[in-house]
Amino acid sequence: MKITKLTTYRLPPRWMFLKIETDEGIVGWGEPVIEGRARSVEAAVHEFSDYLIGQDPARINDLWQVMYRGGFYRGGAILMSAIAGIDQALWDIKGKALGVPVYQLLGGLVRDNIKAYSWVGGDRPAEVIEGIRKLRAIGFDTFKLNGCEELGIIDNSRKIDAAVNTVAQIREAFGNQIEFGLDFHGRVHAPMAKVLIKELEPYRPLFIEEPVLAEQAEYYPRLAAQTHLPIAAGERMYSRFEFKRVLDAGGLAILQPDLSHAGGITECVKIASMAEAYDVALAPHCPLGPLALAACLHVDFVSRNAVFQEQSMGIHYNKGAELLDYVVNKEDFSMSNGHFAPLNKPGLGVEINEQLVIERSQQATDWRNPLWRYPDGSVAEW
Repeated sequence: MKITKLTTYRLPPRWMFLKIETDEGIVGWGEPVIEGRARSVEAAVHEFSDYLIGQDPARINDLWQVMYRGGFYRGGAILMSAIAGIDQALWDIKGKALGVPVYQLLGGLVRDNIKAYSWVGGDRPAEVIEGIRKLRAIGFDTFKLNGCEELGIIDNSRKIDAAVNTVAQIREAFGNQIEFGLDFHGRVHAPMAKVLIKELEPYRPLFIEEPVLAEQAEYYPRLAAQTHLPIAAGERMYSRFEFKRVLDAGGLAILQPDLSHAGGITECVKIASMAEAYDVALAPHCPLGPLALAACLHVDFVSRNAVFQEQSMGIHYNKGAELLDYVVNKEDFSMSNGHFAPLNKPGLGVEINEQLVIERSQQATDWRNPLWRYPDGSVAEW
């Protein structure tokens, strides 16, 4: 079998799908994208096509190494996201060619289901509480929400009180009937992270995510030493080599690699195994589309240390399309008591409505995240 063509489709709300065709008629789909930089990743995907056209898609390990090492300069958000989506599509082809789901090719199931959690948006406590109530009605009991708005390197107690007040009201409304993680989103600098984490401890959030940016990873063990709350990070780390340093330094209880950013299934299975060796849990980051989620689920179902899976159903970024809009076999993504079952169709297990993909790709706009500034005019982290 030979690879004959790569086609990319930028799609609403902020996704990009990749179709890889072969001379035997087997097609694979993947999801290479950086949110807000889809065109850059698209260009990288097509640059990699020089290494792929005419090659055997079954040689996933070799093609991965060629893409990673063949260009001398390597790593980073754009190149690793391009590799990630290509890798997903190659696994999809391999599974379809052999008639089995990807998790079987990775050694088979280690669990029968995986807990899902859902994002909750809202700028006011009442909005967050109402959002949780709606999601509970469809079976979720585990959530994630932004832990705060922008914070300066040193900021005032009013902002700390506002963040804590939201969490206090959630606990008052639901008690311990739900669990929730708090995403600091890299908005918080180390001095304020210390303060905010301490103030949040009585409300026992499930985890604190990205308390500081990955480029300040040296603070993860320092922050972990001052709190009993689990610290999670990893969505802005792109290879096992970055995760190696963080795992060696300690401090993280949960790793969150993104299957569309960190080299795809091939790389993230290795990252998961590295985390297991350090007794660190795995919870793949996934605010994206169905192909990214499917890739995550295959890794979850072969990784003993996977604990829960993020998914984008109803997420506040979704404008113009929802998680399963482009999927024909929607029933395979149905949840029971807030848990996903394995995807049992060959390959990734996602049947794409290609006609709708083509149609919607002609209307796709370029998504950008907000640009925030502090009152003094300097740029703040979003």
